[in-house]
Amino acid sequence: MTDTLILHGFWRSTATWRVRIALGLKGLEWQGVAHDLRAGDQQAPAYLALNPQGFVPALVSDGAVLTQSLAICEYLDELHPHPPLLPSTPLERARVRAAAQVIACDIHPVQNLKVLKMLRRRGMTESETNAWAAEVIESGLSAFATLIADFTGPYCFGDQLTLADVVLVPQLGNARRFGARFDFGRIAAIEGECMKLAAFASAAPERQPDAPS
Repeated sequence: MTDTLILHGFWRSTATWRVRIALGLKGLEWQGVAHDLRAGDQQAPAYLALNPQGFVPALVSDGAVLTQSLAICEYLDELHPHPPLLPSTPLERARVRAAAQVIACDIHPVQNLKVLKMLRRRGMTESETNAWAAEVIESGLSAFATLIADFTGPYCFGDQLTLADVVLVPQLGNARRFGARFDFGRIAAIEGECMKLAAFASAAPERQPDAPS
């Protein structure tokens, strides 16, 4: 990488939050471009030219545009392998990816802003929509906790921080926002350990320049 990394995102987006954590863990400098999802900035023609899905984040690296937070995190991990976000063996890497995808592919998409707006348009009340989001989060986090139950240590898969931790912590921010439980297994303790690290603390939504003051 020779050019400045540019991260297009939104302060409260959990997907953008994941990438901020990964950038911090890798010690990389980056510039942020904020898009207010509540105002529909992600549907502006200029942004759709970067990401036709109209989602955040998008990372511009050496003139190339990368989308999808897990793909971005793994890209950064391959270019900057220390500290690694994935274990050294194929089996261990598969387990970490599977756990990360429980959140990124199964929990988060079903309770993101686009889906919740669709539910409201179909007649669900605000309380019903929030209850939907909480149910999705709780069932997914319960399964996640079971997947990591056989491991001990401060992080999801033991003593090494992995992509699973990078994905878990932002999802717990969503859990709080919707009033969902996350007292499953070691989940709360893992969050506590992660938040002791500067990369996690500095990536928190309330510390972003576009966060409401």
